Amino acid sequence: MKFQTPKLLLLTLALVFANAAARVAYAQRAGGSTTRPVHAHSFERGEELVYVAEFSRALLKKLDVADFRFIAGKDERMEKANRADTNVDAGAADYSLKLTGDVSSRGFFSKLFNLHFRERIESIVEPNTFTVQKTKRVDEQGKRSRTSESTYSNGKVFWIERDPNNPARTPRTASAAFTGQVQDILSAIYFLRTQPLELGRSFEVAISDSGRVYQIPVRVVEKKRLKTVLGRVETVRVDPEVYGPNRMIAGDGQFSIWLTNDNRKIPVSARIKTNYGTFDITLRSYSESRSAKSI
Repeated sequence: MKFQTPKLLLLTLALVFANAAARVAYAQRAGGSTTRPVHAHSFERGEELVYVAEFSRALLKKLDVADFRFIAGKDERMEKANRADTNVDAGAADYSLKLTGDVSSRGFFSKLFNLHFRERIESIVEPNTFTVQKTKRVDEQGKRSRTSESTYSNGKVFWIERDPNNPARTPRTASAAFTGQVQDILSAIYFLRTQPLELGRSFEVAISDSGRVYQIPVRVVEKKRLKTVLGRVETVRVDPEVYGPNRMIAGDGQFSIWLTNDNRKIPVSARIKTNYGTFDITLRSYSESRSAKSI
C-alpha cells in the first residue's frame, strides 16, 4: 500500500480543519478608503489545538495515523523590532502573528506501513491585512529531510528548498506572481476564520505552496449538531476543493470539515475520502495561553 508524503495529510487536514479562533472586522473611512482594522483575534493571546487522525479501509477500522498540534500567538521578537523601527509603515500593525503547525505519524498504522514522518510549519502573518509574509517548513520522512522557506513581497512569492543532509546539493527554487491577498497552507487555516460561513456561500482562497499559487474554491454545504470535546455543539460543514487537476493535490478525493457555528468557528471534526481509504480527524483538546517555539 503506497501513501503520499505527509504533505497530503498536512495539505488536506491542516488546510482548513484546524482554524483556531480568528475574526477580523474592517472599519471603513468616509469615501471608501480603509482604516486600520479592528482586531478580534482571540488566538493572539496564545492558543493550542490538538487533533488525532484515524484511518479506515476495508477491515482496518480507525487506526491512529497522526497527531496534529497547532499553536497561534503574537511574535514577540517582531513586536519589539517593529516598535524600535521608526520606518515601519503607519498602516501596518506593530507586531506580527506567528502560527505553527506540527504533524507526526503515530501508532500501529506507522508500524504496519513503515510510514514515519514529521512535518513542521511556521508562518509569519501581518495581522492588519492578514497576509502571509514568510513561511518556514521542515519535512522529515524516515532518514530523508528537507527544509524550505518562502518569502512574499511585491506581488511575488519566492520558494527555496534545501537538503540539510547534503549541504552541497543545489537548492530547488520556484517563484510565482499573485495579486491581492495570499496565504500559505497554515495561514489559510486562520484566514478562513475571518470569513462568514453562511449556508450556501462559496468563495475562493489563494494559497501558495512550494512556489506555486492555487485558487481553492470553498463551499458551505450544511449545518449539523455534533458531540465534541467542547460539548454538543451546532456546526457548519465546509468543503474545500483541494483535490483534482490544477489543484493542490492531484487525483480524486473529497474533503469535508465541521466547524462550530459561532463566532469562534473552531474546527471540531473532518473527513477525507481518498482511493487509499478514509481519514477521520477529531479535536482532542483546546487550550489557551500557549506560546509557539520557532523552527
